[in-house]
Amino acid sequence: MTIAIVYKLLAIFFTVVLGYVAGRLQWLGRLNPQGQDGDPARVLGNVAFFIFVPALLFRTTARLDLAHLPWPTLLAFFVPVLLVMFSVYLWQRRRGPAAGAAAPAVRAISSSFGNSVQLGIPLAAALFGEAGLAIHVALVSLHALVLLSVLTALVELDLARASAQHAAAPPRLWATLRTTIRNTIIHPVVLPVLAGLAWNATGLGLHGVVDESLLTLGAAVVPVCLVLIGVTLAAYGLQGSLGAALAVSLVKLLVLPAMVLLVAHWGFGLSGLPLAVVVMMASLPVGSNALIFAQRYETLQAEATTAAVISTAAFALTGSFWLALLGWMDG
Repeated sequence: MTIAIVYKLLAIFFTVVLGYVAGRLQWLGRLNPQGQDGDPARVLGNVAFFIFVPALLFRTTARLDLAHLPWPTLLAFFVPVLLVMFSVYLWQRRRGPAAGAAAPAVRAISSSFGNSVQLGIPLAAALFGEAGLAIHVALVSLHALVLLSVLTALVELDLARASAQHAAAPPRLWATLRTTIRNTIIHPVVLPVLAGLAWNATGLGLHGVVDESLLTLGAAVVPVCLVLIGVTLAAYGLQGSLGAALAVSLVKLLVLPAMVLLVAHWGFGLSGLPLAVVVMMASLPVGSNALIFAQRYETLQAEATTAAVISTAAFALTGSFWLALLGWMDG
């Protein structure tokens, strides 16, 4: 683990601690773990989810060069990631909705969505140089688009099904599907993705002012989300979430990169630099988008927060392990 990556990890913790202090000292207002209007954690989550994240997603998709993406490498990464994500989701669905209808999707995103920007980009640049960074950026360009869009459809389907089961009238399949499709499309994650792809297809590009505005808004996603982790940690603490957060962290730090290594190397034939980049991308700790997702659906916020903190701290060890294993395989 290079000193640059250690500094980046420390910077992440510093920002989270700043959010924690702000929450404990009530700089942003009185914390309310029940999530009523005016709760600073909910306000921060809504600002990120309804303003900053849509700006980032629209700009990413509008500027995406689909023709020149390394599709074999992308498939070698996303196939095993989606496999793990669906496995966690189905496993949680089978266990029952004890934590709410949205719980399976929240745990699925915590187990599969990594900190690919603030930690991942400097990691790829420091370890793999310009060639590796180019592969990593290609993965990042589709990371949120694929995972958040798929999980949004799943969670909206679960919520529509749960709502229909609790209604006085018997649930109707078409009504449930119609509600799911509407809520999935008119959504602060999926709608900007679809709009960005539509704008991309026109070939018009983005005006300089529009592009700069979207860039400014999108740049706020990482710091706001890290502060939100600290504020949420101050509101909920670790009580009642540590065991589940540890399990999620183990899946994210060990199971997911192991699956990517197996599928990418022995399934897609990747080796050398592309293999190292996709495995290290999969090994990254839980990303702050998992908390934003949990905040959106008011489910398992404390668990998502704790998983992000634990996995980021443990990454110094697990990341070094994967680097050593990749070096041994390459040697």
